[in-house]
Amino acid sequence: MTNKVAEHSVDGAPTPSRTRSAAGILTLAFVLTTLPAVRAADPVATATAGTNPRLASLEVEIWPEYDRRAAALIIVKGEIAQDVRLPAAVSMRIAASSKGPSAVAYLDAASGNLANLNFERKNAGDVITLKFQAPTRLFHVEYYEPLAAGTPERSFTYRWNGDFPTNRLRVLLQEPATSTKLSVQPPLNATSTGQDGLRYRSADLGPFEAGKRQEVRVRYTKSDTRTSAEILKPEVASAPVADAPAVPAGGSGPSKLDIAAWLIGIVAALGIGLGVWAGVMWWYGRKEDSAPEPRKGGFCAKCGAPRAPDDRFCSKCGAKLGKAGG
Repeated sequence: MTNKVAEHSVDGAPTPSRTRSAAGILTLAFVLTTLPAVRAADPVATATAGTNPRLASLEVEIWPEYDRRAAALIIVKGEIAQDVRLPAAVSMRIAASSKGPSAVAYLDAASGNLANLNFERKNAGDVITLKFQAPTRLFHVEYYEPLAAGTPERSFTYRWNGDFPTNRLRVLLQEPATSTKLSVQPPLNATSTGQDGLRYRSADLGPFEAGKRQEVRVRYTKSDTRTSAEILKPEVASAPVADAPAVPAGGSGPSKLDIAAWLIGIVAALGIGLGVWAGVMWWYGRKEDSAPEPRKGGFCAKCGAPRAPDDRFCSKCGAKLGKAGG
């Protein structure tokens, strides 16, 4: 009779086969228990936030329908903390619906102007990850997110992913031109009017640690389908190219500046011409004044050769001459 494999050892401890089975059950239970937590942690967000430098400040500006219809311009301005060594590796996520950034730049300390910055782009699901090396402490990213504008009642939600630890997060909202009944959450209570004539709302939301997210929900009413830029500028200047008035063949008509430059050129040419003419006349007058007067001696009566007043004999035929003028 075939003997069964013993289920226990001599000392009563579980056999190796049971040990492996128990370990497998415990492992499966651990995976099932911790899986929701792993998903909630968002490893992509954790990796992005963990590799980014700390910021002294971060400002997010939201400009709904500024220069694009049915879109909000998002401007992210970051200032890297002073204790971070430069250049600093920066990784930032934006919504995939933006189709990518329209500008990635840094502040050139020498010129005081923004300069384009090379970056890497990686698409992954509903986000686009941008990676770049910030040579100075200030970086600047712009992109557009779509905005529902099918009805006068507009709504837009901006989501900050928490990619950076920052000592100060500031949010600024530009109110669209001709908009009414605007509301925003969280409240942005500080208000001001910009040089462009538009109203701005802003608030400091305090320090944010890496991974902490923030939503900004905006609602307003707007019946005018034009963008703020189109409304603020004169009709002709803001009209799209397709709606611009037709231009005659051969180029656009002359502007006031072109006409003034043309008149100045004609006057200058006339002045130069008059100057040249006066100079020529002066030179010829001077030549005539300096030329010696011709001698009034007359001619030889015999051969007709010219003679000087004081000549007594003809220089040609040798005939004796009388007094000149005689």
